[in-house]
Amino acid sequence: MTTPYQLLYWPGLQGRGEFVRLALEEAGVPYVDVARQKGGMPKTTASLDFDQVDHPSFAPPVLQVGDLLIGQTANILMYLGAKHKLAPRAEAGRLWANQLQLTIADIVAEAHDTHHPISTNLYYEDQKKEAKARAKDFREQRIPKFLNYFEGVVQGGYAVGARLSYVDLSLFQLIEGLRYAFPKAMARLEPAYPKLIALHDKVAARPNIAAYLQSKRRIPFNETGIFRRYPELDK
Repeated sequence: MTTPYQLLYWPGLQGRGEFVRLALEEAGVPYVDVARQKGGMPKTTASLDFDQVDHPSFAPPVLQVGDLLIGQTANILMYLGAKHKLAPRAEAGRLWANQLQLTIADIVAEAHDTHHPISTNLYYEDQKKEAKARAKDFREQRIPKFLNYFEGVVQGGYAVGARLSYVDLSLFQLIEGLRYAFPKAMARLEPAYPKLIALHDKVAARPNIAAYLQSKRRIPFNETGIFRRYPELDK
């Protein structure tokens, strides 16, 4: 393609946009992280506005391809997977990849809710007691349940078929996020998931991904994103 993809996402945080960035980086295709550019925020918010676009998204990320706007992380990745050989060509394989990506979205949402269990309209400090209870259940019950599932999914070194897909990139990001938010819990849990951790390490070593992780394009984890490190939630 000659025109770079336009990634519309909030500046300053990885969030759900990071799953899209990883696919674009692995594919080695040009893209612009619009809101990180001067004057980029109005274009990002316009993608959510019924008065400005025909098919607005509920929330970022949004990928603009020419005049086409694609919303929802899994939807964007399904598109990129087909375009850039990051998904199987057969319909059954593409559906399986999308199913796994949607399951990743489920645990990502649960990770977010550990620090905002009551409302996203309240500050974390306004719901600390509830967050501690939610995080305890997440650490002890939900993380193992999801990781057990994904450990079973990884066969032959990859999640989908015999070669890398966008699902593998997303599983890498999931492990990275959980390590950041819950380092003690993950140190205790990871030995039970050797295939999943081996996949994480394999993705991290891929040339395009390794270069991206060392670049300024990779926004550091922080306490405004989905995965947040509050030590009291990792006891």
